Amino acid sequence: MKANFFWIAVFFPLLLVFVDPASAADVAQGKCIVFDTVGKRIILEEYGTEISPDHPYGKSTGLVSVFDFAQATIGITPEPGDILRIAFSAEGGVKRALKVMNVSKQDLRKK
Repeated sequence: MKANFFWIAVFFPLLLVFVDPASAADVAQGKCIVFDTVGKRIILEEYGTEISPDHPYGKSTGLVSVFDFAQATIGITPEPGDILRIAFSAEGGVKRALKVMNVSKQDLRKK
């Protein structure tokens, strides 16, 4: 019994150390420039994290990113001009969207 507890106490924390970072995702937020359903890509003008009354979603950083959303879960369908929040993983220079949230239309539904 003590031997089983020892192995669980030693290997379970190690398992968490190696598995948890692999499941982490990066997040980007900004204005949708293109939502291409044929090519399965989103072009996003990224916003920073500093919000203000004049910029409730953040100011533009000037960065434009392309996300592949072929495997992504998408909430409310995006349109150009919508504010999106995208959880993604970067693999070999390709940003693969995991989840796409339409922040601007979610805000409208709350009101």
